[in-house]
Amino acid sequence: MPLIMMTGYPSSGKSTRALELRQLFEARLAEPQHQHRRLTVQIINDASLGVTHDAYGSASAEKLARGALLSAVERLVSRETIVIADTPNYIKGLRYQLYCISREVSTTQCLVHCAISVDAAREINRGRGGDAYTEDLFEELVMRYEEPNPAAKWDSPLFTVIQHDAADKLPFDAIWGAIVEQRAPPPNFSTAVKPVSETNYLFELDKMTLDIVNAILESQKSGVPTSQVVVPGTCDKVQMPGRNLTLSELRRYRMQFTKLNRQVPLKIDKIATQFVNYLNISL
Repeated sequence: MPLIMMTGYPSSGKSTRALELRQLFEARLAEPQHQHRRLTVQIINDASLGVTHDAYGSASAEKLARGALLSAVERLVSRETIVIADTPNYIKGLRYQLYCISREVSTTQCLVHCAISVDAAREINRGRGGDAYTEDLFEELVMRYEEPNPAAKWDSPLFTVIQHDAADKLPFDAIWGAIVEQRAPPPNFSTAVKPVSETNYLFELDKMTLDIVNAILESQKSGVPTSQVVVPGTCDKVQMPGRNLTLSELRRYRMQFTKLNRQVPLKIDKIATQFVNYLNISL
C-alpha cells in the first residue's frame, strides 16, 4: 500500500514518530471496520539496513546506504504493506527516487517532516551518548539538508509536526486519509505502463541517454570538476554536484531512467531533456 517517508534534521525525532505512526496504524487496522483491509506495517531504518552514522561521512559509503534503502523499499512496498522509510531522506533526489518507486506500483505516498530548530536538535544529539552523530557530521548533515517543498510532487502531500512539543501531535487522521483512503494518483509519463507507440522509441531512448552519459564522461577527462555540462539533444545543462561522476554512477542513473520510461511513449524530442532533468534532481 502506501510509502511514508520521514525527513528532518539529525536527532529530530524521526524514529520516535515512525514508531508512533506504526502503533497508530496497527491500532486502527485492528478495528472491526478496517480489518478487511489486511494491511501490514513495516519500518525500514538504518539499523535494519545495517547502516551506521559513519556512512553519512563518506560519499561512497552513503551511496551504498542509499542503494540499500532503495532496494529495500522496492522489495517491500506493495498494495498490502504500509512502508515507513525511517531514514534521513534529507536530499530531494533520494525522495524523488522513492516517490518513483511508489508510483511504479500504483500506490500512494506522503512525507512526514519532523521540524525542529537546529539548536534543539544539536542539544538532543549531544545527549544521545554512543548513538550520537559526531559534532562535525551533525553540522555537515544540517548544512546539506534540503527542506521539503510541498509544491514538489515527491514532497507532497507533506505533513509537518513540531518535534518534542507535546501539544503538537501527529496529524494521523489526515495521514490515514491521504494514503489509505485516497486513491493512488493516475500514472504519469515516468511510471505508466503503456504499449510503445513509436517503433524506434526504445532505440532512441537507449541512444540518447548513452550519448548524454558519454558527453559527461568526456567533459571530465581533464580531471577538473565543472559546474555544468552541455550535452547533446537538449538546451538544458547537467548541473554537476561539485565533483566528477563515476561511470558506475552514470550507468545506474541511466538504468533507473530507462527502466521508468522503457514502455512509455515519450516524445522522442523530449527524451534528452527529461533525462537531464532526472539527473539534475538525482544529483
